[in-house]
Amino acid sequence: MSNESSLRSRLFADYGMFFVLAVLASLFSFLTYKEQHPTGSDAGRQVAEIVEESREGPLHVMIVARGTAEDREFTSAAREGLASNGVTVVAVVNGEPRDVRLEVERLSEDGQSVDLIVANDVASRWTVYDRIPELKMTPRVTPRPYYGADFLKSSNLIGVANQTAIYAIIAIGMTMVIVTAGIDLSVGSLVALAAVSSALFIRESGGVDASSAVVIAGVIGGILLCCLLGAFNGVMVTVFQLPPFIVTLAMMMMASGLAFRLSSGRSIAELPESFFALGGGRLMGVPNPVWLMVGLYVVGHILMSRTVLGRYIYAIGGNEEAARLSGVPVKRTLLAVYTVCGALAGLGGVVLASQLEAGDPKFGDKYELHVIAAVVVGGTSLMGGQGKVLGTLIGAFIIAVIKNGMNLTNVDPFNQKIVLGGVLLLGVLIDTMKRRPEILTRLFSQRG
Repeated sequence: MSNESSLRSRLFADYGMFFVLAVLASLFSFLTYKEQHPTGSDAGRQVAEIVEESREGPLHVMIVARGTAEDREFTSAAREGLASNGVTVVAVVNGEPRDVRLEVERLSEDGQSVDLIVANDVASRWTVYDRIPELKMTPRVTPRPYYGADFLKSSNLIGVANQTAIYAIIAIGMTMVIVTAGIDLSVGSLVALAAVSSALFIRESGGVDASSAVVIAGVIGGILLCCLLGAFNGVMVTVFQLPPFIVTLAMMMMASGLAFRLSSGRSIAELPESFFALGGGRLMGVPNPVWLMVGLYVVGHILMSRTVLGRYIYAIGGNEEAARLSGVPVKRTLLAVYTVCGALAGLGGVVLASQLEAGDPKFGDKYELHVIAAVVVGGTSLMGGQGKVLGTLIGAFIIAVIKNGMNLTNVDPFNQKIVLGGVLLLGVLIDTMKRRPEILTRLFSQRG
């Protein structure tokens, strides 16, 4: 019985923040629960069925929506569905209200009339119809509304995962560093340097016409550069015994300066489509960065929980001197940890450049703070020796869900910063209370 209790306590200590994530997801699902209006191709097919169910004779239909990709899917599906049912589609408008007026004028010149307007919810509420005599009395058909949570929309959930992926990837390396009782403040600048160096190499080696080999070389080169700088951090920490805070702070400034120097302070564009596939492509509807994040977390979890290197990392964080006396290769392990952290920051920079289709020296601004926050909120102790890679992933999603939920509920941006700062402080406080429960005991005894 005691073993089961101990196991439950250990699981809660390691992954208790998962329950916090579940509570946050439930809260924002409740707060964003409201009437929803279908969009995209499903909405187009649905509205075509509605028209077919209610029509009693020949119809001349105008389909109206905005010019977004999702709205174009709506008009395409609606047109196909109506045509298959024998309905005459006289016009399809993807644009703005003034485009409706222009289309009606064209139809009038051709002697065409409109019996019915098919539109999605947004386009159906345009006031332009009341200002056009030919459409003032024309009925409008829209997809049937339903109730649901904005937060739980698949597009929103995938967007949250995609936006979190880069932070989460870098946070794997940061977790390893912090478990050893170190810190790496340079990751944000390394993101910018990797983005700039890879984009610059590709542009200078062919630009928009660069071959796949050039793109691969640019990606690998950007990652290797940051890998070397991470190794430099490790050498400074291990060989010269400099404090990690000072070493990585210096690297943060140097890497940022180098990124601005290489790019002359300007964004680097003129890149090939093949480069954009890494950060902007999708596999089975899921963005590539999300798949990359999942794969790296599987590797990171195995490395930290099932390998000798993982045991060395925890041993060093628990007590570096004891680890050294036990035969742990402390210097080599720390060098490997800082090298991996630099490499993952470089990978994050390359993915970010691919997502945003450019390399910019301003990329990565304050990334180190977001990454450290994810690691700490995920349960890794800043004192070293404790933490889980999967806990870091949960921490990254906790922060992402809070930010997304506040955006969906229209929380003021300034208040968002206050909340996120409070979350980070709470994470550190919880870690301190777990490590030093006597503080709480002393506090309550004094009150008593």
